[in-house]
Amino acid sequence: MTYVVTENCIKCKYMDCVEVCPVDCFYEGENTLVINPDECIDCGVCEPECPAEAIVPDTEEGLDEWLELNAKFSAEWPNITMKGETPGDADEWKDKPGKKDLLSSNPGPGS
Repeated sequence: MTYVVTENCIKCKYMDCVEVCPVDCFYEGENTLVINPDECIDCGVCEPECPAEAIVPDTEEGLDEWLELNAKFSAEWPNITMKGETPGDADEWKDKPGKKDLLSSNPGPGS
């Protein structure tokens, strides 16, 4: 099992999860984060830290696409180990559905 960042993170990117991760398995994109499934130790400490409820265990149904996206982008984007600045409009995007089309493949700055 691993944890997966889902659509809820897109355009929110609160990054509270990054601070608690004991193995630094988060990677930063322009408008979302992902978890490297090969580095995640399945501890689960990140899940309750996410205000957008964007982190879920990969045992939930229908996550194949998100698991693939996390694996793909964690190989391309920079690692992030410290909480960065939350986007100013994150709260406006927090509960909006259908954000997948807004996912940017561009990397973030990392840390």
